Amino acid sequence: MAEQLLVRALKGGKSTKIVTLNGKKMTKMPSTLGKLPGLKILDLQNNLIPNVCPEISTLTQLTVLNLGNNLLEEVPKELKFLTSLKKMHLFGNRIQRFASGACDGLKNLILLNLNNNQLTCIPEEICRLKSLIYLSINHNQLASIPRQLCFLRNLSELQLNYNQLICIPEEIKFLKRLQKLLLNRNNIEVLPEGLCDLKNLRILDIAENVIRIFPPRFQNMKLKEFYCEENPLFLKQPVTAAQLEEVWSLQEITSRFIMNQLEDRNPFLMEAIEWYPQVRDTLSKGRKCAICGKSFLTIWIDCVEFVPPSKSWKINRNLQLVPLQMLICSYKCFNQRGPNRFGIAQV
Repeated sequence: MAEQLLVRALKGGKSTKIVTLNGKKMTKMPSTLGKLPGLKILDLQNNLIPNVCPEISTLTQLTVLNLGNNLLEEVPKELKFLTSLKKMHLFGNRIQRFASGACDGLKNLILLNLNNNQLTCIPEEICRLKSLIYLSINHNQLASIPRQLCFLRNLSELQLNYNQLICIPEEIKFLKRLQKLLLNRNNIEVLPEGLCDLKNLRILDIAENVIRIFPPRFQNMKLKEFYCEENPLFLKQPVTAAQLEEVWSLQEITSRFIMNQLEDRNPFLMEAIEWYPQVRDTLSKGRKCAICGKSFLTIWIDCVEFVPPSKSWKINRNLQLVPLQMLICSYKCFNQRGPNRFGIAQV
């Protein structure tokens, strides 16, 4: 049956636009596909194909490629020649890696589906997929996300459910067009502050991770749907704790003085700091106190503020208070906090 369909397609020659050989138990990709230079859509899902044939590189007009549910072990290098490709489905294979250069020519790709594979990492070259809008890598073994992924400026939807992620890069703030971010069933402990800069994000799913607290400004996000079930979030259960003696290091004292002087536009320090790149790097890690507004370097006490979730969010009914990380510079400011602000005690 597969042979008959292929013969019929070959008779069409350059005029053949679509080839569908879905579920034909094929063990290799037909090399005769190279004789169909006008092909637009190639569907070979649900077969037993372990490799792509070299002749696929001639299909430069191909816009949709479906190789889902086959036996591929890598994203093939031959795909870089498919310069017109817009949608690529590679779900349900055994893919463990990207071949070198596989992303090079896919400048028009807008959708990439790699669900249900065995990827442990995403190559830095992913940033070459400049047109990518939808990226789905659910049910893999990813332990991290390269910061280069965050330079896909057109990305609107990112799905990374059921992986082994521990953290999200701070550079995620550069995904300005991101509307949907799914991170369900990972091992994420902390969300980056940059997440709060995603003004177009509308759906966020972080259910079943190990998150205890959210970054400052999180409550201001314009979400429509927010899912955070099965996370060990901090609860508002106050206990009495002793305040330890407040002793700042010399570096902390100096850093606070310089940072606050720079904010006051001290001309001497503004000129001098240009000669000390290491000092600039250290000061760039400074934070602002939520009480007094002054800068400090070291987070000396973990604090939490409990706020109600936004009324515009679609959430689980059990989420009554959102625990936000709160940055405070001293016990003096800590003792001036409001009634819903607490130090985090180890009990």
